[in-house]
Amino acid sequence: MRVAVIGTQGQLARSLAELSGDDAAITCIGRPLLDLAEPETVAVALDELPADIVVNAAAYTAVDRAESEADLAFAINRDGAAAVADVCARRNLPLIHLSTDYVFDGTGSGAWRETDACHPQSVYGASKLAGEQAVLAAFPAAVILRTAWLHSPFGTNFVKTMLRLSAERDRLRVVADQHGSPTYAPDLATAILAMARRLAGARDAALSGIFHLAGSGETTWHGLAVTTMAMAGRGILVDPISTADYPTPVTRPANSVLATAKIAAAYGIRLPPWQEGVRHGVARLLSHE
Repeated sequence: MRVAVIGTQGQLARSLAELSGDDAAITCIGRPLLDLAEPETVAVALDELPADIVVNAAAYTAVDRAESEADLAFAINRDGAAAVADVCARRNLPLIHLSTDYVFDGTGSGAWRETDACHPQSVYGASKLAGEQAVLAAFPAAVILRTAWLHSPFGTNFVKTMLRLSAERDRLRVVADQHGSPTYAPDLATAILAMARRLAGARDAALSGIFHLAGSGETTWHGLAVTTMAMAGRGILVDPISTADYPTPVTRPANSVLATAKIAAAYGIRLPPWQEGVRHGVARLLSHE
């Protein structure tokens, strides 16, 4: 199976690249050859790339900066995503397009289901929702895969930041009123590869559409920080604070928990408990130190 991954530097793209082997040849492609901000590059790059399935793991993800760069966010997350879907539809290539919990407004206490109404509260969230809509309009058989709270040994993410700060400070202050399910990118990559194998085989309408996938269980950013410190064996005090105590240009969703029953039923996939992902991620980061 030949998998074309759009994106080269992101956490998921790098996690997918590590899985490349004899049974799944994974090729990551990105700028400058393929630039989602320049949709005309998409067809040229993908048409020359042998593939049995495409995974679009690239996006504009600077949540706060997007408020002042809305045109660029929509160019990448909507128009670039639509260009990818158009090529996949024309070549009849299965497509997995990554999206986010930010399409929801973050209210309520229950886990978000795929059928729940979307009310993004930020430019980033609005651009990702517009991307989902554009992808499905161009290629109704595509898969939209929403995830949340991604962390990994790569790039910039919360777990890495906590480990860095714990080496610099005696005490940390972390938001405790935002809830979600930490997702270890290598676990997500393994799941995506399993999905790709199904999609590259016989076509089944039940395998298409919108799905949620995140680490099993839920916690808060404070809970994630405490667990990270415990896994790293660092006796750092982590004080809980409220969102109001840590203002940002864009208020993060209070509830990012995603219901994953649909993908479990369709694909038989459920990610490990989020604590396992933290344990693996911390161990790998510390080994590199």
